[in-house]
Amino acid sequence: MKVLNRIRTFAAIAAGLGALTGAAGAWAADLKVGFITSLSGPVSSLGIPYDKGMKAAQAYKSEVGGRKVQVIALDDASDPSTAARNARKLIEEDKVDVIIGTAGAPGSLAIAGVARETKTPLISIANADLAGEEGAWMVTLPQPAPLMMGAMVEKMKQAGVKTVAYIGYSDAWGDLVYDALMKSAPAAGIKVVSNERYARSDSSVAGQVLKIVALRPDAVITGASGTPGALPYLALAERGYKGKIYGMHSLINPDFIRVGGASVEGLLAPTGPVVVAEQLPDSNPMKKIAMDFRAAYQKANGVPPTDTFSAYSFDAWLIYLDAAQRALASKAEPGTPQFRLALRDAIVSTKELVGTHSVYNFKPTDRYGSDDRSRVVVKLEKGQWKLVP
Repeated sequence: MKVLNRIRTFAAIAAGLGALTGAAGAWAADLKVGFITSLSGPVSSLGIPYDKGMKAAQAYKSEVGGRKVQVIALDDASDPSTAARNARKLIEEDKVDVIIGTAGAPGSLAIAGVARETKTPLISIANADLAGEEGAWMVTLPQPAPLMMGAMVEKMKQAGVKTVAYIGYSDAWGDLVYDALMKSAPAAGIKVVSNERYARSDSSVAGQVLKIVALRPDAVITGASGTPGALPYLALAERGYKGKIYGMHSLINPDFIRVGGASVEGLLAPTGPVVVAEQLPDSNPMKKIAMDFRAAYQKANGVPPTDTFSAYSFDAWLIYLDAAQRALASKAEPGTPQFRLALRDAIVSTKELVGTHSVYNFKPTDRYGSDDRSRVVVKLEKGQWKLVP
């Protein structure tokens, strides 16, 4: 009987300790982040670097205010519908407080709809923009197309370009780049002579490029990204085009260089400072964190970074960590609507946060947080990006 009573006593103590531990765990709940990217499909040449950037981010720092951050990652297979379903699962089943994703603008826009409906913050690592209330629960990290296009038009003007042809994706990103070109080129005395489009999954743009070459433009600029972004340059080279070639920051990717080969030699593009971190002056505010990112990337992935996209994931993480620290001060607990609201309010009020691509300043009414400090111009020389003064 004494043995039985002792067993019951120990059981009661254990149960009490378990209850205390459970209560403490509920009070100090781990923070949960939902991460969506494209590990397969036509956008995977961007999605895989994004994934590697997230691994670097977690290697850099994995807790906020003494609470560990759990990342739940899903592949959207480059499909916007899958991206939206993934977002809903992460929010409703896994109870994440924020979504970071995804690799393409169409997918990020699809996630934004779910984020708005469920009142969950979205940090978009693709260039996606929704005005007004539609975008009230999202911010976008990649530099806006008008900001980066301004740098390209300035270089075109300096080079004496009078006519430029455009070819880009037949989706939201292609539209953003074309609209930015049309707003800045005419003011610089440059005529836009074409608006050709192609799908990310297309294997040829021969017909579109034939039309462009027939127009004999001084230059060609594209609104594309990743591996499929090399197609126009390959087709231009095959047809002997000798004019100047320009691109956008969405092309800074090793697969683009590998596929494009000699056809993309001499390309000018705008990009974030992280791409040429070692070439920056020590006075640049982003140089130190960019070098820290490279070290974390090397630690997490075993190789140095060679793209621009992985750094956006890293910056999203920095913004999240900073905002989560401030949201926790509101005393709202992770996993609750109150915490998600506090987190959203913290994200959209981010001030002078130094990342690898930009010094970020967000406003509740503006999706983008970048300014002129977030852009440099680079030239592709023998497979390497070189800073252009």
